[in-house]
Amino acid sequence: MIPPNMPAPLLHGGDLDAARNLFPGAPEPFLDLSTGINPHPYPIPPLAPEIFSRLPAPADLRRLAERAAAAYDAPSAACVVVAPGSQVLVRSPPALLLPGRAVILGPTYAEHARAAAAAEHETTTVGALEPLGDADLAIAVNPNNPDGRILSRDELLAIAERQRSHDGLLIVDEAFMDAGPRGESLSAQVEAATVVVLRSFGKFFGLAGLRLSFALASPPLAAQLAAALGPWPVSGEALAIGTTALSDQPWIDATRLSLAAAAERLDTLLGGAGLEIVGGASLFRLVRSAKAAKLFDRLGRAGILVRRFPERPDLLRFGLPGAEQEWQRLEAALQD
Repeated sequence: MIPPNMPAPLLHGGDLDAARNLFPGAPEPFLDLSTGINPHPYPIPPLAPEIFSRLPAPADLRRLAERAAAAYDAPSAACVVVAPGSQVLVRSPPALLLPGRAVILGPTYAEHARAAAAAEHETTTVGALEPLGDADLAIAVNPNNPDGRILSRDELLAIAERQRSHDGLLIVDEAFMDAGPRGESLSAQVEAATVVVLRSFGKFFGLAGLRLSFALASPPLAAQLAAALGPWPVSGEALAIGTTALSDQPWIDATRLSLAAAAERLDTLLGGAGLEIVGGASLFRLVRSAKAAKLFDRLGRAGILVRRFPERPDLLRFGLPGAEQEWQRLEAALQD
């Protein structure tokens, strides 16, 4: 049964079928700017045919966990849980706790509230960090989605220390940290703190369809999360591509720079169209406008999908265009 306090199903970005139904006359192909996914994905390496015909080997899973620990500065591979996409990990940690009081720093990615409610926690969203320390389950997104707010590592560690005093748990969703200020990540502290850090592979590497993500936690907590996922948590191709990509430091460094440059270009374009930029991260920008609903409709009729927020109709989130013709297409639609 669905708990009575669980929010209604959410509308996420990336649903082009829904966009085509909403704007049936829009030109194709649709330009999807409704997600915060790198439009220049990691080049998929050649894959051996047997990857698709045999079960993933435990050694391959360990190798990926080792590469993820190195890439995310986790203490060891024993602190890494490999999972099939971020949504699985959003739901898994709340289910480890007995039903209690969950406090979420918001406004933020609303799926966290759904996950806490589904685990039968009494769930509230607050606008300040301080109340999280007294909760049984505390959840923060850093950098935040959709406004890009950054929380300092020291602030979060202070919350984690308060959590420790009453056996609480802090979840920090760092889905956009690969392109953010890595010095504020809690990944290096997971062994000593009562914290679970969530990392998304698909957003930064632009391979969301691969369905690969990671949770970083103390070895005992990581073992609990891994046991819930079972012996083959991800596919053989996810293991192979993830291991190669996380080992490619030159690509990672170059991509961090290119995404930052693209975000600055998007700032210029949106600002030039008279839109107020109120936040964002390197993979997206959040704008505010009294005419946001009309702009969403205008862009949709031009075959450009951006993210809207029914609870905040004055806000729109823009992802990054990829090819030069996509930038020109967005610029033309904004000028019109």
